Amino acid sequence: MSNHSPLSNDSIAPSNPEAERQREGHRSRLARSVKRPAQFLSFWIAIALPFVHVPLLAQGLGTATATLTFLALLALNVVALYVGHGYNQER
Repeated sequence: MSNHSPLSNDSIAPSNPEAERQREGHRSRLARSVKRPAQFLSFWIAIALPFVHVPLLAQGLGTATATLTFLALLALNVVALYVGHGYNQER
C-alpha cells in the first residue's frame, strides 16, 4: 500500500525566498515612486477645492444636485487633505 495522494502538487511552485524578496523590493519601489506625486497632487487639490465651494455656496444649495455636488466636493477635499498632509515635510 502506498501513502501517495492521487492528486499531484506539481502546479505549486516551491517557495523561493530570494524571488519573494525581489518582488517585495519591486512593490516597495513602486509605492515610493507613486507616493510623492500622489501627495503633491492631493495637497494642491486640497488647496484649490475650497475655491470651488464658494460659488456653490453663493448660488445656494436649494436643489438636490447642488447639495449633492457640494457634499461630494467636501468629501473629496477631506480625502485630499488626508492623502496630501505629508507633502513637502522634512524627512
